Amino acid sequence: MSILFHAYPLARPALFAMDAETAHEVTLAGLQRAYDCGATRKLMHAQPQAPSTLMGLTLRNPVGLAAGLDKNGAYIDALGNLGFGFVEVGTVTPRAQPGNPKPRMFRLPRAQALINRLGFNNQGLDAFIANVRRSQWRSQGGIVGLNIGKNADTPIERAADDYLIGLAGVYPHADYVTVNISSPNTQNLRALQGEDELSALLARLRDKRAELADQHQRHVPLAVKIAPDLSESQIDTIADLLPRFGVDGVIATNTTLSRDAVTGLDHANEAGGLSGAPVHQLSLAVIARLRQRMGADASIIGVGGILSGKQAKEKLEAGANAVQLYTGLIYRGPALVGECVQALKAA
Repeated sequence: MSILFHAYPLARPALFAMDAETAHEVTLAGLQRAYDCGATRKLMHAQPQAPSTLMGLTLRNPVGLAAGLDKNGAYIDALGNLGFGFVEVGTVTPRAQPGNPKPRMFRLPRAQALINRLGFNNQGLDAFIANVRRSQWRSQGGIVGLNIGKNADTPIERAADDYLIGLAGVYPHADYVTVNISSPNTQNLRALQGEDELSALLARLRDKRAELADQHQRHVPLAVKIAPDLSESQIDTIADLLPRFGVDGVIATNTTLSRDAVTGLDHANEAGGLSGAPVHQLSLAVIARLRQRMGADASIIGVGGILSGKQAKEKLEAGANAVQLYTGLIYRGPALVGECVQALKAA
């Protein structure tokens, strides 16, 4: 275990010398090779455990992988065995799509941040489901969330059609399903966070899930992922709507469009969503507002800017039940997972 954890800081300069998206692909391929040869398979059991519940699900620990790192669900086993309590993959759209033109991912090392405008690049629902079905992690007790979105060329007024296709496709294979309405990289997607638009979408998802639950004889929790760039009144509206339509959890938050924390840095003016350290305080504010509005029983997953165990703990102190990592892994490597688990266990 220590060999892998100490190897990442040594490899990071070479990875950071590459284009960010290329380094991302190289890292995943290397992690898969390490898993295939057995180098990571004991990590899951070597991590300190902190059993918890989330949306009615039992987790080994409340530290998860955020969606976006494994868009096609091709690395669930390798990623899960780093010690995560749950892994979320996607965002998947009904049809394959290439995403936005490259380059579309940029590092801001001085701010421990990334900007991406990937645009839901993925191989489509059929390939995604095939990958999820091949994975073994769920059979080993791992929890897998499947994150769904809409195709870029689907008009926003027909977005619900894509979400219903996605929900029906992933439902039999998911421990929970996340509805991503907060990526800034698909045109007009964030408009679905508006009261009327969200109500209409959630009503259709509620009815479709009821149908699927009868068909498959199981209830799969539904979560909604929201943006950090919301006013308090917008957060309150979302907080009121989610339980009304039977949504089981909320993920706070996605990337931000704000550049206040990175003004003047290289790549700061690139279009896309900013993730990493600058998002931490933004997401804390959203989490705290959600908890205040939704009460003690709501399931809230805190994500955005966790680069230390201390920051993971701050997410829980703000009101989250569990946390997710993404950009922090790029800057800190897999040691961050165990550090966060240990911090939350101590808390």
